[in-house]
Amino acid sequence: MTDEEMRYPIGKFVAPVSYTEQDMRHWIHDIATLPGRVREAIISLTYEQLDTQYRTGGWSLRQVVHHLADSHMNSLCRFKLALTEDNPTIKPYEEAAWAIQPDYRLPVEPSIKMLEGIHQHMVALFESFTEDQWDRTFIHPESGSVTSLKKNLAIYAWHSNHHLAHLTETVKRLKG
Repeated sequence: MTDEEMRYPIGKFVAPVSYTEQDMRHWIHDIATLPGRVREAIISLTYEQLDTQYRTGGWSLRQVVHHLADSHMNSLCRFKLALTEDNPTIKPYEEAAWAIQPDYRLPVEPSIKMLEGIHQHMVALFESFTEDQWDRTFIHPESGSVTSLKKNLAIYAWHSNHHLAHLTETVKRLKG
């Protein structure tokens, strides 16, 4: 894949027109299985190989794994805020600034463990949601957009597979 193809290896997120029960089960499955799929993708890499960028100017594989944990931790908070408050305004964060913090130099295992726990919480919530809960919303302050929890599920299933593809495609190149 070229650098440009690696930017969005599975394509950009496109919001679904409708949210079928089958789609939602598929997205929940993608989220439930992400930690294991991340572990499987990078298990054979050395500490040094984890510092490989997935594309020129992109994050290292290590940063991608740490970002997944941070991003999905924030997502879990957004789901819970929307469940417990009426259309709350969420707190955005500067992903690029987080990615250069000292904890992003750690081995990836702590972030995979975080993903395991975060995703267990997410799936437990998702499997208990009523249709009314899936329709609850939050506001993103930068765009002003109102996002339903079912749309956020689709976004984070895509986000999971998007970054997993960064890992798997780069590992293919390294092992090539």
